[in-house]
Amino acid sequence: MRILGIDPGLQTTGFGLVDCEGALLHYAASGTIRTGDAAKGDLPGRLKIIFDGVREVIARYQPAQASVEIVFVNVNPQSTLLLGQARGAALAALVSSGLPVSEYTALQMKKAVVGHGQARKEQVQDMVARLLKLPGLPGKDAADALGIAITHAHAGASFAAMARSTTLTRRSHAQYKRGRTY
Repeated sequence: MRILGIDPGLQTTGFGLVDCEGALLHYAASGTIRTGDAAKGDLPGRLKIIFDGVREVIARYQPAQASVEIVFVNVNPQSTLLLGQARGAALAALVSSGLPVSEYTALQMKKAVVGHGQARKEQVQDMVARLLKLPGLPGKDAADALGIAITHAHAGASFAAMARSTTLTRRSHAQYKRGRTY
């Protein structure tokens, strides 16, 4: 099974593909989608580049599943909104191609790949290279994307089994009081 990992970014979106045969993982491809050709203020143009780039990766490598990094709030709210739009463009490309999409946080990825959630980018690069037996270090964005794909390869089956074994339902009796759900 081929898994596509996406590390969304407005300037650079990383992608990584791994082939999963049971517990064995094999490197398939990785790289980045850069939006530098679009003018700095041209947000729709940058989002189109991300959307088209992800669609091109899907067409070329034919993954069976996809996983995307979840974006959390940064110090600058404007940066967070822009990053969320880049993530949305990538998600739209994945969903419009009919791929099942899973989402993981950077903390989950770092724990799965490095062993602790406070790992630096260099540590992620090194462990991805070791796990996939790469001759050199991948770029930082590509390493994060490969890490997301590795996380899904390891955790995806467990999460799917948990979802099948329990019936999770939304609470319909919750009431809102001062913005809180009870």
